[in-house]
Amino acid sequence: QVQLVESGGAVVQAGGSLRLSCVITNSVRVFRSSDMGWYRQAPGKMRELVVNATLAGELNYSDSAKGRFTISRDNAKNMVVLEMNNLKPEDTAVYYCNAQQVVSGNNCWGHGTQVTVSS
Repeated sequence: QVQLVESGGAVVQAGGSLRLSCVITNSVRVFRSSDMGWYRQAPGKMRELVVNATLAGELNYSDSAKGRFTISRDNAKNMVVLEMNNLKPEDTAVYYCNAQQVVSGNNCWGHGTQVTVSS
């Protein structure tokens, strides 16, 4: 069974940094056939895209993430990393890793990791 396992969420002060990681377990094939992305959901709000990294090499950042967040794929480790800098209280949310298979369109989600930014 394919699983996406996120880690790295924490409580951090405004202006601080965090590094989130997502590993796909049990399926190298899924990772290598998927666009990978990070989404977030704040209390009372809909889940939104933060950034994704396509197999074609495109990086699509939300306006709020541009200039502060960086996504990278580590194909050797089946991992995608989100580096977040200059964090703001409005970045507080549960962050979810997503793998969308390019050919089938199948979506896989992780269980999420909590990021809390205090002012």
